[in-house]
Amino acid sequence: MNALTQLTKPWSAMSYGFLDASAKREIRRKMLKAIAVPGCQMPYASREVPMARGWGTGGLQVTLTLVNPKSVVKVIDQGADDSVNAASIRKFVSRVSGAGETWDTREATIIQSRHRIPEEVMGEDQILVLQVPNPEPLRPVEPNMSIAREMHADADYGRLWLVLYEQLVRSGRIMQGASYPALVNGRHVMTPSPIPRWDVPKLNMAKHLTFLSAGREKRIYAVPPYTKVEPLVFSDVPYQVEDHAKLTCHRSGVEGFFMNEIPQDNGGSLFEVSDSNFGIKAIQQSEGEAVEIGNTWYENGEMK
Repeated sequence: MNALTQLTKPWSAMSYGFLDASAKREIRRKMLKAIAVPGCQMPYASREVPMARGWGTGGLQVTLTLVNPKSVVKVIDQGADDSVNAASIRKFVSRVSGAGETWDTREATIIQSRHRIPEEVMGEDQILVLQVPNPEPLRPVEPNMSIAREMHADADYGRLWLVLYEQLVRSGRIMQGASYPALVNGRHVMTPSPIPRWDVPKLNMAKHLTFLSAGREKRIYAVPPYTKVEPLVFSDVPYQVEDHAKLTCHRSGVEGFFMNEIPQDNGGSLFEVSDSNFGIKAIQQSEGEAVEIGNTWYENGEMK
């Protein structure tokens, strides 16, 4: 018989990866269910983490559940690796797990993001974790969440189609920008977090696994690798992304990628590529450094 002391671990100030073992077990179960039913929201007991609700607590909990000492973590906030939020989360994850840190999309095994998907194509050995403020695509048309759950169960998305039709009739085009509703695996409609329309096609038949987590709303859903993700569109009105094909980054010189507009004092605007590390690597490459840029989803503003 082993003594009780031999069956227990030495006391430590906190569990590995900050979250306790019970929290991780529950989140892992819900992540597996989310993979099994793509696009379907799974409720979970969102734990407290050392940051305010609404600042990425859902994504952080998923990352802390997935991370291990061999992981390499990249965190971006609207495309930037050096924002306060991104840097704080990246350093926290590294400190509590011993995982490596990186800005390079190609080096990362886990990429946690707010509002963007990197421009470089991700592979089968990578996981994308998207922070989600509002996971319910039906909320604008049905504020009662109990009824919204019934509508998901019945695949009743007529009201969403009506909203898109009204935009088309009133404005001549669909005005929905970020969080464009998309049908996953031909069954559940999801909101793909506040990523722009530009990024939604990147989820379709992607090689990587994507988790979307809302800590404040206590919901997790997923897009497994090689799964269809189809934006809701009418047969005679094709899906259109932002028209950035002719825009050029004033810093890196790259063109045909998603840009941030920077208003100038003279009333004009400059443009800067939203994926900051992609722009940095383009600058380094132009200066003769041996930097490799991976394949990109887009070329000259068109999806490859």
